[in-house]
Amino acid sequence: MDPLLIGVLAVAALLALLALGVPVAVALATTGCAGMWLAAGDAFLEGQLRTLPFAVTANYAYAVMPLFVLMGVLVKAAGVTRHLFQAAELMLWRVRGSLYLAVISGSALFAAVSGSTIVNSVVFTRVAFPEMLRLGYDRSLAIGSIAASGSFAAMIPPSLTMVIYAIITEQSIGQLFIAGVIPGLLSAIAYIVLVVLMVRFRPALAPAVSQRRDGSRRTALLGSTPLLLLAVLVLGGLYAGWFPPSAAGAVGAAGALLIALARFRGRPGGWLMPALKEAVSISCIIFAILVGGLLFSRMLVVTGVVDGFVTGIEPLVGSAAGFLVLVSVMYIVLGTFLDTTSMMIVTLPFVYPAVVHFGIDPIWFGVILVKLVEISVITPPIGLNLFAVMSAVDQDTRFGHLIRGVLPFLLVEVLVLGLLIGFPALSTWLPQQMIQ
Repeated sequence: MDPLLIGVLAVAALLALLALGVPVAVALATTGCAGMWLAAGDAFLEGQLRTLPFAVTANYAYAVMPLFVLMGVLVKAAGVTRHLFQAAELMLWRVRGSLYLAVISGSALFAAVSGSTIVNSVVFTRVAFPEMLRLGYDRSLAIGSIAASGSFAAMIPPSLTMVIYAIITEQSIGQLFIAGVIPGLLSAIAYIVLVVLMVRFRPALAPAVSQRRDGSRRTALLGSTPLLLLAVLVLGGLYAGWFPPSAAGAVGAAGALLIALARFRGRPGGWLMPALKEAVSISCIIFAILVGGLLFSRMLVVTGVVDGFVTGIEPLVGSAAGFLVLVSVMYIVLGTFLDTTSMMIVTLPFVYPAVVHFGIDPIWFGVILVKLVEISVITPPIGLNLFAVMSAVDQDTRFGHLIRGVLPFLLVEVLVLGLLIGFPALSTWLPQQMIQ
């Protein structure tokens, strides 16, 4: 059988297995191994199985991923998110719609230590949504702002999405992290402007400012200061060249552990072991998908599918700009039924060689891809953040409320995506200033 035909059939088999609900890691590894066995024989497949899984799991550079996962899990266990939200709300209480702004700014700050869009969304749903309803905020816009702001964790470092992209494409994790700072802040500012304008022209969306909220601004700020210092230490250390990404992950995880221990007065109690188990579980799942994805990508190279895709797509798109438009549409569509990790691992073996072929900056493209991931996780009807938020709301909140609330933020995300494509310096300038 022709190797290219084998590769195409393997891709079709992968899609069929995913549609049947087979776990992504299993589907990727099975189709990848079958394709390599048919196209290159037993010896080649045995060599890949002997070397590739160990090379992925034993690579020191990849230790950054479980460490940042651990940091996010420990911060969540410490329960400091409420302090972030309260501090932001107390600083903004004079502004009508202050809780919307507190959710957006608090999510942006929490994204600097969590790395997971789902964690971000669920945590702020539980912390902020009941308070917003109690004070008379619009149900749809409240839940929509929480779901949309949760996507910041994909862009604002440390981002697991960027780590996975860096591993697959062999790019610098540190440069990708720093590249996400300006786009992440740009998204947060765009959300704030949107909410201010909506409340200005539709005052019924938020209650009138009456009196200062209950609570001590000093106490809230002191409660959130350790988290802010941790984020500054990790990102500042990367930018200044004090430590590489793997060491930054270790610093972040150690700092998060100290914050949690201080929060619980040095008593591990019932929170430490569940947090460690959750971090191990998440990391193992991601590594399993990575190993399966890399086996699948090796099969695509061996069978010639990658070369065929690159040469076949050029006449269709004609230029780098056309390629970016095609990729943008593809990822937004895929994001409606695939989780972000699986989507990237399945598609990047095709897409990244085309990125290189068209001469596109890999760091810039990584930021574009992450922005597309942000859009996909809040795109109805099957965006992952939407389901995460709905799992934590009250019985009176319907999926229709969420869709109406998230649509304005989707439009803003498309505008920000256009800015990032039109002005590459927004993504590339800061990494170029890093101290190597």
